[in-house]
Amino acid sequence: MKFSVRKLIPVFVLILASISILRFVRIVITTSSPHPLPALPPHVQHACTSPLSCSKVLTGIAGNSTFTPPAYTTSLTGKEFRLLSNLVKQRRPCNLLIFGLEPQYLSLSSINAGGTTIILEDDPNKFTNYRTEISSSTQIYKVQYNVPAKEAYELLKHARRSSTCAPGAALLRQSKCRLALTGLPQEVYKTKWDLVVVDGPSGSDPEAPGRMGAIYSASILARAGNSTDVMVHDVHRTIERWFSWEFLCEENLVSSKGKFWNFRILGHTDPARFCLSQP
Repeated sequence: MKFSVRKLIPVFVLILASISILRFVRIVITTSSPHPLPALPPHVQHACTSPLSCSKVLTGIAGNSTFTPPAYTTSLTGKEFRLLSNLVKQRRPCNLLIFGLEPQYLSLSSINAGGTTIILEDDPNKFTNYRTEISSSTQIYKVQYNVPAKEAYELLKHARRSSTCAPGAALLRQSKCRLALTGLPQEVYKTKWDLVVVDGPSGSDPEAPGRMGAIYSASILARAGNSTDVMVHDVHRTIERWFSWEFLCEENLVSSKGKFWNFRILGHTDPARFCLSQP
């Protein structure tokens, strides 16, 4: 029996159409979920402008929403954490002070074997969430910040006009500067720090505690040592950027990655002022 080419064309079309339909059905089956996630609340949708911001927002609403965030959330990108961990490796064993408890920071104590790692955190929920991940070589202290982020500009004006805020005016614990954190654990004041990380308090809204005091205090602690690296996270935000330039100084910026700035402070140099550009 002979078949003409014209008669075979409909058969080929039917076969190709059948294959396409089968592939479409397979894609639908493999990508659909029998239990889809509930929609995000409107205020969260507004705040979620990127995967990173969504991670932070979802961490904050855990337990207060029908949406369940991932078990492991992070505030650092991979490149940012590599910058930090490489610096710890270069300086280990070192004295490492961290303002703010994040899951990634808990691994730094193993990198800093033989050194001292202290983390300061004001959120009690984080102690509960990460308790099982805390290494015996890491000390974590509960601290309290009483100054909301909305007071940042007034505090900056105060620091510029008050001699009590000058870097050599007084030891941090006895300082009369309104920016000074004087209620930290004694060990913080007694230790010469090699590396200080500022990633807390949250500073997430005007009423939340801001990082003004943490950045200022880190700058004072750094100048009490010989050579201290101070890393400030979230420098895309106004307060972190303002206060870093003011107290850690542009001329001390040695590297950056993403939203992390790394300043290297040489201690005991020109204690009358913070930056070369200041009068």
